[in-house]
Amino acid sequence: QVQLVESGGGLVQAGGSLRLSCAASGRTFSTYNIGWFRQAPGKEREFVTAISRSGTSTNYADSVKGRFTISRDNAKNTVYLQMNSLKPDDTAVYYCAAHKIYYGSDPSMYDYWGQGTQVTVSS
Repeated sequence: QVQLVESGGGLVQAGGSLRLSCAASGRTFSTYNIGWFRQAPGKEREFVTAISRSGTSTNYADSVKGRFTISRDNAKNTVYLQMNSLKPDDTAVYYCAAHKIYYGSDPSMYDYWGQGTQVTVSS
C-alpha cells in the first residue's frame, strides 16, 4: 500500500509556471507507476501524464505535451509535475495516483489516490 500527498498548487497568471509534487509514504514507492490527473468543476477527471516505476517511460495528454514535464526521484519518494506556459484551461484540482503495472490514461485503473491540490490560472 502507498499513501500519496500532493502539494505545490496555487494561483498563477496565464503564461506562468508551477511545480507540483506527489510525495509517497512507504519503502515500495519505486514499485509503483504514477499518474497525474486533473478535474475541473463540472467536468470528469482527466488524464494529464504518467511515469513508469523506473522513470524511463512517460505518457502525456495532447493538451499538455510540450508544456508539462513529469519526473520522479525514487530516493525521495516523490514525483514532480513541472507545468509551464499555463493557460486558464489548466485550472483544476490536480491528483496523483499509483498502480503497480498500469500507467495509462484510465483513472479507474489506479489503486491509490492523493487528496488533490488546487491549481488556478488567471487570464
